[in-house]
Amino acid sequence: MPGLVWAIARPDLSVTLIEPLLRRTVFLEETGVELGLGNVRVVRARADAVREEFDVVTARAVAPLEKLGRWCMPLVRPGGVLLALKGQTAQEEVAAATGILTKLGATTIVVNTYGNLEIPTTVVEVTK
Repeated sequence: MPGLVWAIARPDLSVTLIEPLLRRTVFLEETGVELGLGNVRVVRARADAVREEFDVVTARAVAPLEKLGRWCMPLVRPGGVLLALKGQTAQEEVAAATGILTKLGATTIVVNTYGNLEIPTTVVEVTK
């Protein structure tokens, strides 16, 4: 879902959506067509099966950061960034995952919060 938002907000970008489940890929494809998003490509695959690299990889909180890093960091090209939408335990996850993220090429890891809300949006930014 973060990729659809990027595609809508930034029509100048090429956005690749990676999703393993058929029903979700169908939804993403149909939504892209319905919204006239010519900048969206949907790939039905698990992230660890994709052999491409991207400038920016986004992921919502689908797994602990250590596991998410193993799936996503190989998709981040050198100089690129992983933006992982996480919850309130982001700092603890970063502490637990720093070793593996560094082995996977992370050069900086920053936790940012956005929004003046009771529970703000937390994003872990991992630069490669």
